[in-house]
Amino acid sequence: MAERSATHIWLLRSVFAGLCLMLIYLQILPLETVPRRWAGPDLLVVVVILWTLRRPQSAPLPIIAGVMLLADFLLLRPPGLFAALTVVTCEGLRRRAHALRDMPFALEWVTAAIAILALGIGNRVVLSIFLVDQASLGLTLIQLIMSMLSYPIVVLVAWAFLGLRKSSPHDLDRLGANT
Repeated sequence: MAERSATHIWLLRSVFAGLCLMLIYLQILPLETVPRRWAGPDLLVVVVILWTLRRPQSAPLPIIAGVMLLADFLLLRPPGLFAALTVVTCEGLRRRAHALRDMPFALEWVTAAIAILALGIGNRVVLSIFLVDQASLGLTLIQLIMSMLSYPIVVLVAWAFLGLRKSSPHDLDRLGANT
């Protein structure tokens, strides 16, 4: 039984890492050559937050840090800034995941929205302090709002196709982990 649960955790970690890498790949594809006036959701951040809230034992910080650092390099963001902010945010969410396990979905959504907003504001403030060129405030706000609104859709897709649900006390006892 212990081998099965360890295998299950590593399978979930592999799926998480693969999904994140696929989202990075889709973000760097040149699908449009004309700049848009709106920004879509940052699905990578939404998936990382979702996985941290739903299955914290399957989203270890080294994987999150590595994926986000790779995204920083490939998406031409300042290296390490957004990755560090994401790691700090996910660690804070990981500490609250146990309390959110028994709460309704609306509270989980609000928590995820606050985390997305904190990431966006934190990134913007640090870039402003160091006088780094950045997208317009309107475009950033549109992306943050779109990311917050896409969270329930991503949860539904993850639940329907990946079977990703909140971890239960039974799962934690079976895995021998305490989150």
